Parts: sequence; structure tokens; C-alpha cells
Amino acid sequence: MTGIAQGGTDAQVLPHETRRRRVVAWSFWDWGSAAFNAVVTTFVFTVYLTGSSFGDKDVISAQLGWALAIAGFLVAVLAPITGQRSDTSGRRKLWLGVNTFIVVGITAGMFFVQASPGFLLLGLVLVAAGNVFFEFASVNYNAMLAQVSTPRTIGKVSGFGWGMGYIGGIVLLLIVYFGFIRPEVGLFGVTGENGLSVRVAMLIAAAWFGLFALPVLLTVPEYHSPATVRRERVGFLRSYVVLGQDIARLWRTSRHTVYFLIASAVFRDGLAGVFTFGGVLAASVFGFSPGEVIIFAIAANVVAGIATISVGVLDDRLGAKPVIVTALVGLIVCGGLVFFLHDGGQIVFWTAGLALTLFVGPAQSASRTFLARLIPPGREGEVFGLYATTGRAVSFLAPTMFALMVTIFGETYWGILGIVLVLFVGLLVLIPVKPKQGQIG
Repeated sequence: MTGIAQGGTDAQVLPHETRRRRVVAWSFWDWGSAAFNAVVTTFVFTVYLTGSSFGDKDVISAQLGWALAIAGFLVAVLAPITGQRSDTSGRRKLWLGVNTFIVVGITAGMFFVQASPGFLLLGLVLVAAGNVFFEFASVNYNAMLAQVSTPRTIGKVSGFGWGMGYIGGIVLLLIVYFGFIRPEVGLFGVTGENGLSVRVAMLIAAAWFGLFALPVLLTVPEYHSPATVRRERVGFLRSYVVLGQDIARLWRTSRHTVYFLIASAVFRDGLAGVFTFGGVLAASVFGFSPGEVIIFAIAANVVAGIATISVGVLDDRLGAKPVIVTALVGLIVCGGLVFFLHDGGQIVFWTAGLALTLFVGPAQSASRTFLARLIPPGREGEVFGLYATTGRAVSFLAPTMFALMVTIFGETYWGILGIVLVLFVGLLVLIPVKPKQGQIG
């Protein structure tokens, strides 16, 4: 694999092993982030939090949706500014490390959420706060994609990173399941009493993320923008003025990029909804036990990891838009099957639900590469911050649609339809976007 050195220098000046080592080091952050994506928000902690120990499952599922909607609002307001300031300060990697280890601390704090209604609020606050800082970290992590890839390999590298995330999720879920959740008495004498097995799993997840975040921080150099594109540092409030000017210029010079940001904001929120509520649906609608949810998660990560790494090559050959459109159509069809066939029992979720995971990773990875190909050196953090903001500006959509459907119809399975509708709207907005554009001005 090839890559780009700090400051946008052509990576061909670097030895092959150095380029390859930086790609692997960068991708280990994705591997480690499975601790939050898979264990916290999808298959373990949110399933634990929406269980009967904390109250009515349907009510708590709606409350989780509202908590994540609030988190999305905070990210929408702050993400582009944090990305912009990391570009101008030359501290992109520093802020990646700071925000990552805040997430690590929050994940460890979930150990204190005991299986009692009195701890529900703490659990919801920790999940919401973790989502906020995880998005901040992701802004800087995504911005580093240009440092470890070239225009010819960016799809492959991005897909490799996403795939590493899924594989890391498999390994961690196996450790959590066989080490703590499945046995009546797990490692270190841990049992399921008072949710202890899940709470200890959160400590394991925190250590996992912290450990595998270190390679990128130790191996990939800090980013320093070239003097020709370096921008003046401004105060926090002034950053919003600069951001407004940049958005106005983007609208004048690269309007289809704006259209893509809007489209991707919508469909990425739908993708996030698939992850966030997948475990909740498996447990609440299809009767999966916590252990069965994790077994499903392992199978899902195998499918998603293979699909994402494989499709990364097609991204480089065919372009990102065909990959995204195909993935969204697949997601809508499979999500519709899960909704309409929900009375069919676990076999429905094992087939149509597993098929969903075939498309999520490729859509996420290709969305990242579509934008990365357009960003000039020195503005990666800002534009990916805008990418996060446009995503989070509508991040209330999936949680709100999920919560609204559940609240109106009184059954958790209606939340599936809410997520499918968000994906469908994202597809409709994406279709007119031109797949080939010039670099952002």
C-alpha cells in the first residue's frame, strides 16, 4: 500500500515499509474503536441498558433515542470548529489522542451503571457523551486518511480501515462473550449478578480502545499544513465566522459537494441507526438473549469486514457513488424484510438482519473516500468536521424516527421502519449528485 506523508508530501519519497506501517498503524484505531461501536453502542451496553432491569423496554428504547438525538445536536454545533482548529493549530494527532482517551474514560465509567432503574440516567448520559467525543475523535482520524493514502489507493485504504474495525469487533466480542457473559462464572470469578459481567466488559472495552489507539499516535507523524495553504489561527467564536465564509465559498465553487454532504448526512444517520438499534431490536423484537446478540454480532462483523475490505478495491476502480447507491438499495430492501417479516422469529433476523451488515460498511467507507478525494491539503480536519456536522445536524433523524415510531405504535419493531425511511430519503438526495467533481476550492 502507498501513502502520503505529513503536509501532503508525495509518499513515494518514503520507503515502502514505512508507508505500509503507517497504514496499518492508522487502521488499528478503527480496530480499537470497535470497543465503542460494537460493544458500547450496538451489541452489549445499549442492550443491557434497554433490558428489563432498568424498566419498560419500549420506554427505555425511546429514551435512548432522545439521548442520542441530544448528543447529535452537540456534535453538529461543535465538530467543524474542532476540526478547523486542529488544522490551523497543527495538532490534529494531539486532539485525536485527547478525544479518544476521553471516550476510553467514559467507557470505563460505564462500569458504575448497576442493573437498577436508579442508574438508567447515568447510563444514558454516558452513552450520549461517549458519542459526542467519539465523533470529535473521528473527525481527526478521518482527516488523517490523506496522510496514509494516495488518490489511487484511498478507497482500498479506507476500506481496509473499516474492515479492521469489524475484525477488531469480532475478536473483542469473542473475548467478552466467552470470558464474561456466557459462563455462569466468568474470568476472575465474574457473574451476571447486578449486571457485573456487562460492567466488567466495559472495562475490557475501555482498555482495548486505549491500547489500539496508540499505534497511530506513535507511528503517523503530526500533520503540519504546507505554508501555501496555512491559515491564520482565530478565536473560538471567530471560527464560526470563518466556517460560514467557507461554506458560502463551497456553495459557489463546488455545489455538488454541498449536495453530497446533505445526502450523506441523511443516509449516514440511517447507517448509524442500524448500528445503534440493531442489538436493541434483536433482543426486544426477536427475543435474542444477551449471549445470542453477541453471537449474531460476531457473525455480522465477519460478513461486514469481508464485504468492506473487498469493496474498497471497487471503490478505487468504479468510484464511490456506485458503491454507495448499491449499498443503500441493499439496506432498504433488507430493512424492509426485517420489518414486514418480524413475526417470523429469529430466522428472519439471522437472514435479513445479517444481510443488512453486508452493505453498511461499504456505504460508510465509500462515503468517506468520496469526500476525501475532493479536499485540498490543509483543510482535511475542517471539511471532515463539516462532514461530521452535516451528519450530526440531522443526527436526530434516525433516533427521532425510531423513537417516534416506537412511541406512536407502542412496539419496538416499528423503529425499523423509521430507520429504513431515513435511508430512503438519503438515497433520493444522493442520486442527482455528480460522481466526478473538481477539488474543493
